[in-house]
Amino acid sequence: MIPFKDDNPTRTFPFVTIGIIVINVLIYIWELISPSGEKYIVFTFGAIPSNLISLKQTQPLHPALTIFSSMFLHGGLLHIGGNMLYLWIFGNNIEDVLGHFRFLLFYLVSGIVAAYSHALAAPSSTIPMIGASGAVAGVLGAYILMFPRAKVHTLIFFGFFFDVVKIPALIVIGFWAIIQVANGILSQGILSQGGVAWFAHVGGFVAGLLTIKLWLPKRRFRAW
Repeated sequence: MIPFKDDNPTRTFPFVTIGIIVINVLIYIWELISPSGEKYIVFTFGAIPSNLISLKQTQPLHPALTIFSSMFLHGGLLHIGGNMLYLWIFGNNIEDVLGHFRFLLFYLVSGIVAAYSHALAAPSSTIPMIGASGAVAGVLGAYILMFPRAKVHTLIFFGFFFDVVKIPALIVIGFWAIIQVANGILSQGILSQGGVAWFAHVGGFVAGLLTIKLWLPKRRFRAW
């Protein structure tokens, strides 16, 4: 099941959403062509769970700053492609209801919560965490609460065949969330060895779900 667009028009142009996507793509290209190599970049700018917990600085950046740098690094084409696809589908609507600046703050705060969710699940891990998944998960949490009935165009595969079906966001994102929680539980015990940071996804999603209404701008009323 692969979503690729929604039927949820916006009133404003999503400058921030597109800007985040462009920055992620440019940084990924830099990862690929950098003489330093992708591994060096990941271990230099990735968020290391044990450092986030202890605040021990073993990298050029302070552990708190690696949370932000790690949000813009990715470990492969599928990694960045999936994250940016979900951000493109759902981010514009959340930016539309929050406004550009609030959306940027919301996105970054979701990423911070996601990073510490993973760090608390694997406090001794020295494997760097990278990717926009946690911040994007916050966007998904916000979307499922704000637009649960919005129709999402989704590719459904039946063996070698596929069809495009319009599915409510509640089901598409809800199914995604269930997978994250299930995999997070199953991955306990192997988190310190690397792999997908499932609890970062869960933490970001919960942060977006629970806090989105706190981020909404107050309505201004005109006196007549």
